[in-house]
Amino acid sequence: MSLGTKLKDAREHLQLTLRQVEEASGISNAYLSQLENGKILKPSANILYKLSTLYKVNLNSLLAAAGIITTSDKSAELSREDEVLNNIAFYAENLSSDEKSQVLEYIKFLRHKKKKA
Repeated sequence: MSLGTKLKDAREHLQLTLRQVEEASGISNAYLSQLENGKILKPSANILYKLSTLYKVNLNSLLAAAGIITTSDKSAELSREDEVLNNIAFYAENLSSDEKSQVLEYIKFLRHKKKKA
């Protein structure tokens, strides 16, 4: 997945507009748009740090997507796993007790299904 796509997905996941991100991060709306549209491919690590913090995504995954660092297959796999866990935790904040129970039941179902395979 490209850096721009990762950033746009993360922003939309939080239901933030570019203007809201600009206000929260100090990064200009125009610059953010260029990042998301792939016109800027290698932003500074400082920019990616600000966005990873705001978007609650793993910094190394953004640095790797920008080509600033390289990751081994194992560390890339861990970054994806960390990102999934962060997303689950983020979504859990907005779930009702009933929805949380349903999610837990689904996870149990998936684990049971995996054991049978």
